[in-house]
Amino acid sequence: MAIDKNEYQKTVEKIKPRPPVLKNCVLAFLMGGFVCFLGEVLFHFLRGYGLSEKDSYTVVSVVFILISAVLTGTGIYDDLVRIFGAGLIVPITGFANSMVSPALEHKQEGLVLGVGAKLFTVAGPVVIYGILSSLIVAIILRGLGKL
Repeated sequence: MAIDKNEYQKTVEKIKPRPPVLKNCVLAFLMGGFVCFLGEVLFHFLRGYGLSEKDSYTVVSVVFILISAVLTGTGIYDDLVRIFGAGLIVPITGFANSMVSPALEHKQEGLVLGVGAKLFTVAGPVVIYGILSSLIVAIILRGLGKL
């Protein structure tokens, strides 16, 4: 007895569990807010110790990258992302995760052919497009006399 493809899809749709969208949105919002809160607390702490605004922002970025890399290396980051979703995949922590994950996955292949070759598999296109778009914007601004 052959099952019709449309009938199969309808059956799958009926029994497939629905994701808790509202819960996921609330958790992502709360975690994203918590990450921003931690960044602000660290920023003002550093400013209180006399660091300039620019240096404080730099240190906050480096600390978030370091925390994200360590959490990825220990396997905790992926568990947290499963719970909090997009609230943790903000650009700087997500980028650090995308750099560390392939490196850990291919470390048994060696430093050059494993880690070095696979380090930019996910983040490489982001870096390339970021550099190219910055170059295009700089050329346009230079042509307009704003640079």
